[in-house]
Parts: sequence; C-alpha cells; structure tokens
Amino acid sequence: MDVISLRKPKVVILGAGYGGIMTAVNLQKKLGVNEAEVTLVNNNDYHYQTTWLHENAAGTLHHDRSRIQITDIIDRNKINFVQDTVVKIVPEEQKVTLQNGEVTYDYLVFGLGYESETFGIKGLKEHAFSIANINAARQIKEHIEYQFAKYSNMKEKKDELLTIIVGGAGFTGIELVGELANRVPELCQEFDVDREKVRVVCVEAAPMILPGFDEELVEYARNYLERKGIEFRIGTAIKECTEEGIIVAKDDQVEEIKAATVIWAAGVRGNAIVEESGFEAMRGRVKVDPYLRAPGHDNVFIVGDSSLMINEEINRPYPPTAQIAMQQGVTCANNLAVLIRDQGNLEEFKPDLKGTVCSLGHDDAIGTVYGKKIVGWKAAVMKKVIDNRALFLIGGPSLVLKKGKWNFI
Repeated sequence: MDVISLRKPKVVILGAGYGGIMTAVNLQKKLGVNEAEVTLVNNNDYHYQTTWLHENAAGTLHHDRSRIQITDIIDRNKINFVQDTVVKIVPEEQKVTLQNGEVTYDYLVFGLGYESETFGIKGLKEHAFSIANINAARQIKEHIEYQFAKYSNMKEKKDELLTIIVGGAGFTGIELVGELANRVPELCQEFDVDREKVRVVCVEAAPMILPGFDEELVEYARNYLERKGIEFRIGTAIKECTEEGIIVAKDDQVEEIKAATVIWAAGVRGNAIVEESGFEAMRGRVKVDPYLRAPGHDNVFIVGDSSLMINEEINRPYPPTAQIAMQQGVTCANNLAVLIRDQGNLEEFKPDLKGTVCSLGHDDAIGTVYGKKIVGWKAAVMKKVIDNRALFLIGGPSLVLKKGKWNFI
C-alpha cells in the first residue's frame, strides 16, 4: 500500500497587534498540533496594548505594564514565533521577505498595524513626536520630564519649555491631554515649577472635539479638561511644525505658538507594506471582503488597522479600533480553521460594537455602553473593565492578574 504524505498547510501571521495576536491565540485553541504549521512574525518579542500608549507617553503608567511577552501567551507547540521585521510580501510566490530571511505560506494574515498620517503638513515628521509604539511613547515621557528639569535649572527661564502642544482632539488626543492634566501637577511638584507656567494646548482643525461622540458627552469632556487647565484651539489648523513650535491658522488669523514639545495625535493610516506589495489599498487600508480577505487573494486575510470595512448603516468605514481588530482576529481564526480542515462555510465578519469609552485621566471618562451614556467615575471604572477584558481575551485570567488595572477609584 502506498503511503501518501500530506504536507501541513502553512499559516503565517504578520504582526502581534490586537488583530494578529487574537488570530494566533484563537487559532491555537482551535487546531491540533498536527493540523497546520503556524508562524507568527513580529518586530518585537512582545505585544503591547496600543490603547494604553497615551498613559505611557504622559508618564502616568509605566511602559512595562503595557508590554506582554509573546511567549507568555502563545503555545510554542502549536505556533512558531519569529522575531523579525517584515520587508515585503510577494503574493504571486506566497512568500514574505523578512529582514533576516523569508517565510512561505499557504494562508497569510496581515496585521502589521498603523502608521502616523501627517497629511503633508510641513515639518511634522521632523519636529513632532508621534505615539507610534511603546518606545515612542517612552521617548515622549522622558522628553517632557527633561524639559521640566531644564526649565527648573535655568537662570533665564524660557516658558516655551513648559508648553506642550497636542495636535488633534480625536480619541487619542483627548485621552492624552486627560492624562497630561493629571501628570502636570506631579511634574510641577517634582521639579519645583509653578503650575501657572505650564500650558497644555490641544489644537484641532475640525469644529469640535471627539467627532462621533454625543454632544452632551463632548461638552462634559471639554468643560472637565478646561477646568484642569487644558487649552483648546478648535477650528484651528496646524500649518507648519518648526523647531520652535507650531504655526496655526484660524480664518485669516495666523499665529505662532512656541513649544518645546509637539505631539501629533491627529491621524493614522494603514501599513505601507500592503500597498508596496501590490494589494489594492487606500492610505494603507485594504477594503476586505465579508470574510476579511484581500480582493483577488482568497488566501490572504487582513485584520486590524490595515483592514477597511464599510458600516452599511452610515456608509462610512468602521474606525480602526482595538475592539474591532480583536473581533476580526476571532473571525479570522475561525475561517482559517474551516479552510485548513476543508469543512463548513466561512464566517462573515460582523462587528459587535458594545460601546466606546474615552478616558479623561484615570479618574474620569465619558462613553456610551450598550446605548447608555455614562460620565465621571462610573465611566472611568467601565474603561478599566474594558481594558481588563481585553487582557482576559488575549491571555486569560493569569494575564489580568499580572497586568490588569485595579485602581478603580
């Protein structure tokens, strides 16, 4: 009798962000050791909680709390982890070029995450910080502390050292200024600086902060943050970023705001590698089919920030949130299991949006959960519940105990 050797299908997951890591942890639950050869490729040996980076940047949460070692959450018997940088995908050859080698695949999951979008504003890339990753957040924290230290040791004080500009009043920008509102008084005490000398200015080109949020919640957030010393420049566009600060314009008025710290939090795009590898994309985002596959590539799944899906109710793309990326990871793992076993039908991805909570610092927040508006400490508690639930989905109860947020009041 002839013995036919069946090669195990190769699954390659690029990126250990929310979408990639959820695909990996769900796939290892679904598949047996001998069903597939699964490889996870990531630049670092850790996953980081992107939704916590604003806290790391402000210095209200240590960066190590946001890091989760990949080997702590994957089953090494079922998933081969490769720490390397993705250079290019060659779909025709079903191959991924890495900085230090290459991997071939039968099924590919692309989850490499976002890149900062500067919209062509002059000087932003050169002179502004971006909360792009955990080390970038750490750099912002240390830079701000250095400016305070420098100021307190100066004979002739330069007030712009204590001015922090945050570009963008969307979700990330508001969460960042909320943390800064709590951190600034601590820095003033630590470095013997008068609180009145410190400015945190949030600049937004749109006519309101937090687009998409209920007006009542937006008003609560703005009033709360202004009481804590945050300045808002709404309907004001950043025209240029320089070594000395920013140049803004509102109507016909042009103004320079001098600042030693400019943080850009106003835009993200998908990963450029999808475009460079020949996939149809808009600003690095691929309009996927209902099963999360790239057009014309039935064996390539796109999850997370580089995945674009239209919300048919409002005819606009779903926002690139952690909540959606994690849910995509679950659906992606289910569909991979179906394809590997050649059993059943593929599952359409349907986001289950439970709500959104925006923190205004660790002790206050706004949000809508299951259709109900919440503010204040109740919303702040809910934000921590959401953060802990994400940890649970990624690594179970042990990860929640190790990294969870327990300062509920």
